[in-house]
Amino acid sequence: QVQLVESGGGLVQAGGSLSLSCAASGLSFNIYAMGWFRQAPGKEREIVAAISASGYSTYYADSGKGRFIVSRNNAKNTVYLQMSSLKPEDTAVYYCAAVRSSGPASNDGWEEYDYWGQGTQVTVSS
Repeated sequence: QVQLVESGGGLVQAGGSLSLSCAASGLSFNIYAMGWFRQAPGKEREIVAAISASGYSTYYADSGKGRFIVSRNNAKNTVYLQMSSLKPEDTAVYYCAAVRSSGPASNDGWEEYDYWGQGTQVTVSS
């Protein structure tokens, strides 16, 4: 059974930093590209960042460019999202997701992904 478990969310002041982790099990992690998505109340789920299966290719949505860094450790079956200079508009539930892909990281929509975590809340206060 595939499981993706996010951790690291919480409450932070604007301008602060948070690091999210997503531990995967039950799948061959190194053949899955990983994505980080977020969903704020009343808004659609949107991609934040993605990383290829090898880790050599990354994609960032405009919302996170220059502030977020996605990385992965295939030996630990874990993907990370380091977030800095956080803004109140970053407040959302953050999800990690997996899609079987050998291609470069891309801005594929959430519907392309095969597996999802339960999400972790990130709240940025002003």
